[in-house]
Amino acid sequence: MPHFLRFPPLSLTAIVLLCAPLLAACGDDGGQTTTSNATGGGSSTNESNSSGDTPTTANLPTTGGGSQTGGMSTTSEPDPTEGGGATGDSTTSNSAATGDVTSTGDAGTTADTSGSTGDPVEPGSPVDLGTAGNYVLLAKTGISNVPKSAITGDLGVSPAAATYITGFNLIADPSNEFATSTQVSGKIYAATYKQPTPTKLTSAIGDMQLAFSDAASRAPDVIELGAGNIGGMVLPAGVYKWGTGLQIPSDVTLTGNATEVWVFQIAQDLVVANAVEVTLTGGAVPRNVFWQVDGTVKLGTTSHMAGVVLSQTGISMKTGASLDGRLLAQTAITLSSNTISEPAP
Repeated sequence: MPHFLRFPPLSLTAIVLLCAPLLAACGDDGGQTTTSNATGGGSSTNESNSSGDTPTTANLPTTGGGSQTGGMSTTSEPDPTEGGGATGDSTTSNSAATGDVTSTGDAGTTADTSGSTGDPVEPGSPVDLGTAGNYVLLAKTGISNVPKSAITGDLGVSPAAATYITGFNLIADPSNEFATSTQVSGKIYAATYKQPTPTKLTSAIGDMQLAFSDAASRAPDVIELGAGNIGGMVLPAGVYKWGTGLQIPSDVTLTGNATEVWVFQIAQDLVVANAVEVTLTGGAVPRNVFWQVDGTVKLGTTSHMAGVVLSQTGISMKTGASLDGRLLAQTAITLSSNTISEPAP
């Protein structure tokens, strides 16, 4: 052997020192593989794939890039959760809102309940006069009289002043809430008297108009009877309607018991001829007879009428005419030595 290839004998210490770098290098490689497996870096993944470390590669999706995808999924879960929560909250909120609307609908139920006060009246029931029923004569624009008349019950005018009540020689009461007259057994009220008279009259006028509408709205049982002329007829209870005026040239009888109701719906004028009588038989009572007239009402000389007259315009009674009932006019009432008695309750 050539002399330059000969090595001096080595001690055990020298051998260890010579092998140490090689061992360290091997340890570092293993560490990189482990580190790449742990961190899941791209180069480490390649090293892992090249090394065929399947378990380590399988771990990469969990810990490495896949983990990032999973992380995105995890990160995206808060977003959908947040967004989904918002969506869910919106849905829940919307549902709640819808529920609130439904709850709000309860107010509609209240409105329906209040609306129930406007339900149609029971057929055959009397027309409700309200506080207008406290007056035998009630008018908006005035009540004039040619003395002497004899009136049983209270009179009222509103919004007209007391000066529009003429021919009664009014005597002011010390309270200034009403007046009296020797021709009237009751009290006389006007809008210009002291409270609470004006307020009460306003209510009564309102009730008078409601009663007029009530009577006009009843479903008719008989239409255009006698072509607008009922002279000489005997009429049972019911609702009678005319699209024209109504003439009563001769006596008419209304026959029925004390609980039965008559409603006469007249689109134009009501004219009762001189000396003609409308009489009640069989127990029928004036408070259950209603004459609803869109035009004027004219009661002839010495004629006799029974019932509650609701006129959209004026009412006039000629000399000596009489009435068992009430006159409720949305304009004026004109009297001439008449006898008027309010119906028994």
